[in-house]
Amino acid sequence: MADILIQKPLHGGEFLIKDASPESTFIPEEFSEEQLMIKQMASDFMEKEIYPMREKIEHQEDHATERLLERAAELGFLGAHMPEEYGGMALGANTNTLIGEVLGPSGSWIVSFAAHTGIGMLPVLYFGTEAQKQTYLPKLISGEWKSAYCLTEPGSGSDALAAKTRADLSPDGQHYILNGQKMWITNGGFADLYIVFAQVGGDQFTGFLVERTTPGITLGEEENKLGIKGSSTRMVFFENVKVPVENVLGEVGKGHLIAFNALNIGRFKLGAMTIGGCKMSITTAVQYANERIQFDQPISQFGAIQYKLAEQTIRLFAAESAMYRTSNLMQTMEEQLHSEGVSFGEAKLKAAAEYAIECALLKVVGSEVLDYVVDETLQIHGGMGYSEEATPARAFRDARINRIFEGTNEINRLLAVDMLLKRAMKGSIDIVGPAWEVQKELASMPSMEKPQGLYAEERKAVKEFKKAVLMVAGAAAKMQMDGQLNLKEEQEILMNIADMLFDTFVAESLLLRVEKLQGMASKPADQEYYDAILKVFLHDATSRMNRFATDALASFAEGDLLRTMLMGLKRFTKYPPVNVKQLRRKIAGKVVGENRYPF
Repeated sequence: MADILIQKPLHGGEFLIKDASPESTFIPEEFSEEQLMIKQMASDFMEKEIYPMREKIEHQEDHATERLLERAAELGFLGAHMPEEYGGMALGANTNTLIGEVLGPSGSWIVSFAAHTGIGMLPVLYFGTEAQKQTYLPKLISGEWKSAYCLTEPGSGSDALAAKTRADLSPDGQHYILNGQKMWITNGGFADLYIVFAQVGGDQFTGFLVERTTPGITLGEEENKLGIKGSSTRMVFFENVKVPVENVLGEVGKGHLIAFNALNIGRFKLGAMTIGGCKMSITTAVQYANERIQFDQPISQFGAIQYKLAEQTIRLFAAESAMYRTSNLMQTMEEQLHSEGVSFGEAKLKAAAEYAIECALLKVVGSEVLDYVVDETLQIHGGMGYSEEATPARAFRDARINRIFEGTNEINRLLAVDMLLKRAMKGSIDIVGPAWEVQKELASMPSMEKPQGLYAEERKAVKEFKKAVLMVAGAAAKMQMDGQLNLKEEQEILMNIADMLFDTFVAESLLLRVEKLQGMASKPADQEYYDAILKVFLHDATSRMNRFATDALASFAEGDLLRTMLMGLKRFTKYPPVNVKQLRRKIAGKVVGENRYPF
């Protein structure tokens, strides 16, 4: 697959202290002909096979989900991210992200697909022995077997290492005996292979590959869920289940490495799938708005509705920009590692770990943008949106789980900042130097020079966002080092910093995409809309940055220190006001005119 790669990519988290160039950034408008063919194949699969089976999927009838997984396998989708030696296609991260995006609007089915191809397969690729890979990956790639990931228990959700399921070595040393229960297990009702985490001897968190036919496994009833009703979700019980010692996954006591690394790419994939869900929902919204006549005109002509359509589009376009920027960062690292002789699986593992901060960020951003989009689509439909006769109600219910899946959004916000600070303390990212430069800048007179050139104001705004994050995070970290603050007990401050960090990355990604589109040989006719999206996003992000930073600073600083930093914050959040009403109307006009999400 001839995916476009960038050169000398930034390390994970370095976007905060270093600038990227448009030339080094991949954008969706650069997809190759081959990638667009794969996109079309995935779109055809959705139109001809997924959508006609929606009701059967929703009611778990006729094994529809399982059969469609097998059909997806025939098309290569279950193994698109897997090595060729096990039957996979070994496509690049950009192409796999595109596949995830296109399949994203499939409702409950995408949950089963994602669980199988992500946390149900990647742990085997990442940590399995060659014998384990040879035994299980071909079956999982072909769809002959389906997989499930058994981590959560009644008493351990976000705190996964508190699991109580126990594994004890048999007297003859040939088996581990598993006893315990797992809950919220996606694909639990039909999986052939369970990836199970248990405490060896009661205190060594370890992964196991457990085949469904092993005696002692029983299942609970299907959960009656708020949404994603078509996905199988059951409790799985283990009573004296004998697992051969050769089915230990990874090393005894090292199960946390499996669990946490599998979640990195799981978060990224979830983000990619939300992008596709957003596009479908916006199209649903505008088509209804164009058809619904009130006061003798389509409701799409009213400013309040145009605001919603435009804001849906702006948030999605920005999130998509960050998504493909990150997918290419991971792909580039994978390619570089391959060239150094690193195996396929290990290269994927290391790339996902390198960009774990960005993966957490994209999971949060994608799930929250999707929640906004489906909520406004339902609102645009009015009473019809609240009826199960139309699709918005189901989309609204289905979307809600994404803020809980793969670690709650609260956990992911805290993780992103924690990982950033840990990398800074280890010296892998130099945040101290740039943070100190920001502190020195606060003591100097601000420059009165006006930015010059195309997108100069926008580039300046993004640079200032980074300074604002460094100022707040640096001040909080210093107070912790001085013993005046314990950030572990100040989650509100950490979440303020996370939101600033996330807005900064998305804003920069959007800017890079718009700049690259402007510089392309054949200038797109839509450039005025891209510029409008950029300006409105930065206008709103500036207000958010100011609010998040003010909340954080006022939580731990006072007196002269607080006044100084608030003055600095005012300096760092000065993107000039724009006529957001007019720009949103321009964007909405494009969406309404094309009667679909147009970009």
